[in-house]
Amino acid sequence: MMRSKALLLALLLAAPLPLLAAEPSGDEKPALDAADNDSLVMTSEGFLSYHPDLRHRLSALADYRKGNYAEALVKFRRAARFADKPSQGMIAEMLWAGKGAPVDRPAAYIWMDLAAERGYKMMLVKRENYWAQLSEDERKQALAIGDALFLEYADEYAKPRLESRLRQARLKTTGSRTGFVGSLSIEVPTPSGTRVIDGSDYYKEEFWRAGPYFRMQDSDWKEFGEARVDIGEIQSVGELTVPENQEESAADEAQDPPPPR
Repeated sequence: MMRSKALLLALLLAAPLPLLAAEPSGDEKPALDAADNDSLVMTSEGFLSYHPDLRHRLSALADYRKGNYAEALVKFRRAARFADKPSQGMIAEMLWAGKGAPVDRPAAYIWMDLAAERGYKMMLVKRENYWAQLSEDERKQALAIGDALFLEYADEYAKPRLESRLRQARLKTTGSRTGFVGSLSIEVPTPSGTRVIDGSDYYKEEFWRAGPYFRMQDSDWKEFGEARVDIGEIQSVGELTVPENQEESAADEAQDPPPPR
């Protein structure tokens, strides 16, 4: 039980870092350090419009904390389509506990197996713990449904979906063809007023290229630390918007996927 609670807590807390402290009033604002910059970028509307993995995870976590488990489960599954391992782990935990859907231990095992695909310790421990508790019949059921879920949600199939979104974003970025953003500045509204972020910080490689982006995630999750974070409000930024006339772009927003198995 303690292991289960520890994983659930980690999954709930592992979200983009917003600015946690209240900012002083007045015209003069303190300089932002690198972590603050990253926090503002990763919770900005523009960033999340091209990062559906985080956008749907944040929305799912908000529903989860309100007790809207069925809706949270749908949104975690949306995020899972874009190779979001924390969301895949949350689906597993919820199905194992019967939150948002009937208890389904074979499916929970497969979802945790997906979440453990990149070798994240927490997910690996949970996967083995699940397997040890399954009956022989449940293990057979898990193996029977596993291939279909992996064909939809394993990294081989899910990562290219996110890579496509990031590629769209780079094509809309000033100077993206050369990788140079020049003197571009991004204005990000916050509760205490607009913050200006240098374009080189906003368009860092690890935010907008799939390889560095997934490596950044892996470095955070393979050895999940002690840091305590919270989830803030999504900030609005006008530089990027969800692209129109993109079939896949609309698919994850316009219709709900079937309930998780």
